[in-house]
Amino acid sequence: MLPSDIDEFFRRLAALNPEPKTELHYANIYTLLVAVVLSAQATDSGVNKATAALFKKVKTPAAMLSLGEAGLKTHIKTIGLFNAKAKNIIALSKILVEKFNVEVPRAREALESLPGVGRKTANVILNVAFGEPTIAVDTHVFRVANRTGLASGKTPEDVERKLVKCIPQRWTQHAHHWLILLGRYTCKARAPLCPTCPVRDLCGYKGKTSNGSLRLK
Repeated sequence: MLPSDIDEFFRRLAALNPEPKTELHYANIYTLLVAVVLSAQATDSGVNKATAALFKKVKTPAAMLSLGEAGLKTHIKTIGLFNAKAKNIIALSKILVEKFNVEVPRAREALESLPGVGRKTANVILNVAFGEPTIAVDTHVFRVANRTGLASGKTPEDVERKLVKCIPQRWTQHAHHWLILLGRYTCKARAPLCPTCPVRDLCGYKGKTSNGSLRLK
C-alpha cells in the first residue's frame, strides 16, 4: 500500500470514529490490566460479562489478593484458560504490592516482567492507560494488516514493526483501535463485509467480492 493510501486509510477511519476507545470495561489502570490479561484468546464482551461483578468487589491488587485465586476463579470461570489466568493475576497482584507500591508500572520492561503480560498486553496498557503511541497487534489487527496489504508479516512482531514504520505519526495514537474495530465489525475473519467497508477501494485483498463473501480460490 502506498504511503498516500495509508494516510487516506486512517483519515477515513478517523473521520468515522475520531476518539476510539477500548471496548473492555474497567475502573482504573489496575482493573484495565486485569481485563487485558483476561482477554487473551477471549472476546471483550465475554470478559466484560465476567468482570462486571468482579470489579464491583475488586479494584486494587490488595483486594484481589484478599479475594484469592479460588475466589477469582468463581468470577472468571466462563473465560477460556481461566485457571492459568487466575494464577497469573494473583501472582502479578502480589508483585505489584511487593515491588511496585501497588501501582501498575509505566515502563515496558517492568510491565512485561509481570506474569501473564506479554508484548501485546503491555502495548495496550501503555496506549490506553498512559497515552503512548504503541500498536498492539491482536488477531484482528494481524488479519486486517495482512489482508489489506497495509503491513504483511508472519508474526505479530513483524506486523507491529511494519505498522510502526508505515503509519503516519498523526494516526499512531489510535491506530490499533481503528484496526481492531475494523477487524471486529467489518473485516471479519470468515465473511468480511466488503461492500460496507470504508476503505474498500484502498484494500489490496483479492478475495473481496461485491456481496462481501470470500471468493473461493
